[in-house]
Amino acid sequence: MFDGPEPIYVQIADQIRADIIGGRLAAGDQVMSTTQYATTYRINPATAAKAFTELVAEGILYKQRGVGMFVAEGAPQRLRAQRREAFFTDWMDPVLREARMLGIDTADLLAYIRKGGRL
Repeated sequence: MFDGPEPIYVQIADQIRADIIGGRLAAGDQVMSTTQYATTYRINPATAAKAFTELVAEGILYKQRGVGMFVAEGAPQRLRAQRREAFFTDWMDPVLREARMLGIDTADLLAYIRKGGRL
């Protein structure tokens, strides 16, 4: 599962974020414990803990002492808002710059989008 170039804790955090955005984890749902991650994926428990610490700091997860980690209220909406902003800056801004350099006007871009991306 963890074969990407990013550190494993980043991959764990990204997977949990994707599970929340994709609806596989909802607000109030419990996530696997650090021990479960360690035994399931044969990783150091500290690696999973680092991912959880990052997600708690972002307000995506919260810890219930003695019980475990849970998805925070509003986490799906917060993550979608973050991803929407990143989508425009990471994807659309470069596309629009390239379109300008190629002389593609707004009407052509909109027509392309309305047709579902087919010329």
